Amino acid sequence: MAFLDRRTARVLLTILLFASGVAIVYVARVVIVIFAFSILFAYLIDPVVRFLQRHSLFFKDLRGPHVVEAYLAFVVAMALLSYALAPHVRHNAVPFLNAVPSIADRVSSGQIASDLGSNFGWSDVQTTHIKTFLQARRSMIESAIEGITRFASTAIGGILVIPILAIFFLSDGENMANQAIRLLSTEKNHASLRSLAGQLHSTLQHYIRAKVTLAGLSLVYCFTAMVALRFPHALGLGILAGVLEFIPVAGWMAAAATILSAGALAHAHWVWMLALLCVWRVLMDYWIAPRVMGHELEIHPLLAIFTLMVGGAVGGIVGIYLSVPLVATLRVVYRKFASPAARNESPESSAEQLTVVSIP
Repeated sequence: MAFLDRRTARVLLTILLFASGVAIVYVARVVIVIFAFSILFAYLIDPVVRFLQRHSLFFKDLRGPHVVEAYLAFVVAMALLSYALAPHVRHNAVPFLNAVPSIADRVSSGQIASDLGSNFGWSDVQTTHIKTFLQARRSMIESAIEGITRFASTAIGGILVIPILAIFFLSDGENMANQAIRLLSTEKNHASLRSLAGQLHSTLQHYIRAKVTLAGLSLVYCFTAMVALRFPHALGLGILAGVLEFIPVAGWMAAAATILSAGALAHAHWVWMLALLCVWRVLMDYWIAPRVMGHELEIHPLLAIFTLMVGGAVGGIVGIYLSVPLVATLRVVYRKFASPAARNESPESSAEQLTVVSIP
């Protein structure tokens, strides 16, 4: 039996290692996504921590106390916002959650059509058509409800874990980054890896800055529109729209549903608000967001739109959120190691570009 030559064995080993890496990433994809969101959340909170550290009279050389202060401020702000928007939620949340399985069963069985028909005055023919339509797609509806339930449980778990993991990146991010560089680098590429880490750090900072800019624009637009249309709680709803802008697709949908529900209950001009929200969404998704992301990350707006669409098709909401920073990261790595300019770069120039890493 003839043995494989050395070159063929190396190719097969490389393919095997690559396939093993892909398999590990696929199996641990939920954990990787949670850690990715933890890093981004740490970058979001880090400017507040640095501000407190610069202007505090105590613990100027320690980040831990200021991380705690930033978290307490964040929790208090979310609690005040929740209470201002819905002071009665704490009384109605438990009955609503208990009623969710019953509502899902009525939707999948088509019984919800009879309830809606009696409330809105539908004819028997219209009610029967809708009920038959729902019953014919009962398996699809049940699968969708089951998928939403799994996603909701995973999302709730992630929401609880992400801030906890972010504490470690905020408190000891610089040390962890430096240890990773020492572990992966050699004498020849140590300076290049440190420079790459600094560039990635700057890229993530610019990405978070872009997200904060988009959130601020949504806050101002929604607040101005609601004041003009005399909506109740315009400031609180505007802040909610800005905060939920950080969550792709589901965030603006939840914000729009909350704003329109508040307008309908207060008998405000919710139809006009719906039209304004639709116009804003088109402008945000196809003009404002690509330009802001492209400016901050040096990506062409058309490439940003393409990246978001591909990310949504591959990974859903998570893919939409992580696609742009992933492409920006790959762009930095390519420009550092694989581009023609990088291949012609001398070690001395790499050493000159050495950047001190402080993540976050």
